Amino acid sequence: MAAPDSAPAVVIGIDTGGTFTDVTLLDPRTGGVANAKVASTPADPSQAFGEALAAILRTCGLAGADVARVLHGTTVATNLILEGKGAPAALITTKGFRYVLEIGRQDVPRRSSLFAWIKPKRPVSPAHIFEVAGRIEPNGAELEPLNEAEVRDAARAIRQAGIGAVGIVLLHSYANPVHERRAAAILAEEHPEALVSISSEVLPVFREYERSMTTVLNVTVMPVVAAYVARLDRRIEERGIASPLLLMKSSGGVTSARSVRKAPIETALSGPAAGAVGASFIGASAGLKDLIGIDIGGTSADVTLIHNGQPGLTMSGQVAGWPVGLPMVDLVTIGAGGGSIARVSATGALTVGPASAGADPGPACYARGGDEPTVTDAHLVLGHLPPFLLGGSFALDAEAAHRAVRRRVAEPLGMSVDAAARGILSIVDNHMVGTIRLVSVERGHDPREFALLPFGGAGPLHGGSLARLLGMRTVLVPPNPGVLSALGLLVSNLKAEFARTALQRAGAIDLALVRRVFAELEAEAMAWFEAERVPEPARRIRRQASLRYQHQGFELFVPWDAGEVTQAAMAETVRSFHRMHERLYTFAQEDTPVEMVTLSIAAEGVFPPPKLEELASGGAPADAITAHQTMRLEGGPVRCPVYERSRLAAGAEIHGPAIVTQLDSTTLLLPEHVATVDRFGSLVVTERG
Repeated sequence: MAAPDSAPAVVIGIDTGGTFTDVTLLDPRTGGVANAKVASTPADPSQAFGEALAAILRTCGLAGADVARVLHGTTVATNLILEGKGAPAALITTKGFRYVLEIGRQDVPRRSSLFAWIKPKRPVSPAHIFEVAGRIEPNGAELEPLNEAEVRDAARAIRQAGIGAVGIVLLHSYANPVHERRAAAILAEEHPEALVSISSEVLPVFREYERSMTTVLNVTVMPVVAAYVARLDRRIEERGIASPLLLMKSSGGVTSARSVRKAPIETALSGPAAGAVGASFIGASAGLKDLIGIDIGGTSADVTLIHNGQPGLTMSGQVAGWPVGLPMVDLVTIGAGGGSIARVSATGALTVGPASAGADPGPACYARGGDEPTVTDAHLVLGHLPPFLLGGSFALDAEAAHRAVRRRVAEPLGMSVDAAARGILSIVDNHMVGTIRLVSVERGHDPREFALLPFGGAGPLHGGSLARLLGMRTVLVPPNPGVLSALGLLVSNLKAEFARTALQRAGAIDLALVRRVFAELEAEAMAWFEAERVPEPARRIRRQASLRYQHQGFELFVPWDAGEVTQAAMAETVRSFHRMHERLYTFAQEDTPVEMVTLSIAAEGVFPPPKLEELASGGAPADAITAHQTMRLEGGPVRCPVYERSRLAAGAEIHGPAIVTQLDSTTLLLPEHVATVDRFGSLVVTERG
């Protein structure tokens, strides 16, 4: 790629995974894209980040001065929460609420036994939770003054205990944060070294357990994330890059490193969110706005639904089983991937996953010491994979795969090796189908009305069979499936969310209050635009309101499409709520009073959309055939072609059964499928007519 001829122009996206760190460079003016991979460095992910920067700049012959911005998807906060390795923390809360974390919601996880489930250890024990007197009412009025002496005593006890991370969650602070802010000021006087997180800044909405847990998780990951971001800044400076670092948020937008230091919990689903954004971008390039994206890696599969070009969002997401009440891309994750291990139980049942061989030792065919059969081994046995990966640089041991499937599955079950391999794939595919139904059917959508977009290293191997099981007519395979999350970073916009619970009573809704809260939220959004230096033409604001029927315990978020807060706009928002409730739950209660609970603003700083580089047309598909191999189908063995994807021109048509190889993934075309290369390089797979 040629160096830019004027101001810094190229953008770089870096996505850190467990095995590889993917980097993609895009020149938005020409649509030129370059990709690279480096080995991840789990002990210090910033090291691989720096190596990825150096690799892509070297590959493209560019210097740091040519870079307009660097974007990053990180799993640091996620891993800290998953592994329980966050900083020791304390919590200051309202008198009477010491056990809010312990009590939680008194529910048992969906797939756990009611009689065997044990409540997990909370991030903060009651011994480190300090109660203080003072009370704010739901309408924001002060019922009882804050007892500042008790706050000082708590701050001193926290300092003496050597705890350097403190959350402050006081009752109804979403309506009036004055007590929390004063408590934070006292804490700064008594324990100036402590990192502090207050709920009125992290999550100013009601429900004490969710607000408390989100605030606590935020402060426990704050020290490590802040140090990590500082190291990233140094890596960027070392490469001579003066442009800003932006990090992906769980909501599908990016934000500044400054914001992440303050609210690191916003990055909890950073990587999967980037994949969802990349999927919606590729779908739009193919003229498809309704998609179901499935990111299949070595250990897990992440599924998200994209409707009208936008990934779905939820306010009730979870990380490691803990509620996080911030806006998050609506994802469902299961333990199913290329490394998922197939085992026969003592009762003779074949199971696949969630245990994974990972990258080390990996599947048996990796020849790194693994001897248990995995999904990847099953694909190799059936001829779905060529005898190599990574463009020919990584050889696969077909005999080891055959031996593992035969010894561990076929012989114990008394079946052929081919039947055992097909059984492994059938089980894992059906696990994924169930997950796809969770984000589609259970959200009121028919998956047959969507296209399937499989990505990740193993996604395109399963796309055809998943679509067939679900009755989906189109599968869209991105040009670079294995690095789609890195591309998602490059096409993301700056994003921030501002919300406040208004707690309206059922019946007549106070329009003056709604008008005032929206105005205050928009003022916060404008301050954020100024702090992030977003030019006025690039600013976008969207309003939302959460509504529920009287006596319901949950809300639905409805867009407030009208510009002004009027009676007519309110009536249209309520009608939208009725329609959404009917779509999700098959009924609407239009005679029941409606409550408006929380108002929110989504602020977006829109970057100019990049151009995509178009493929040249012409050239016969046969010119891209590099080999032939036997695919072992249910009806018998069939000799099929192996195509090199980089040699396929726009308009090329490939009939299954066939295999399409590339550096970052392998696509399997079933006998009934035909794939057409679109002008941007995506494979549009449909059933043969």
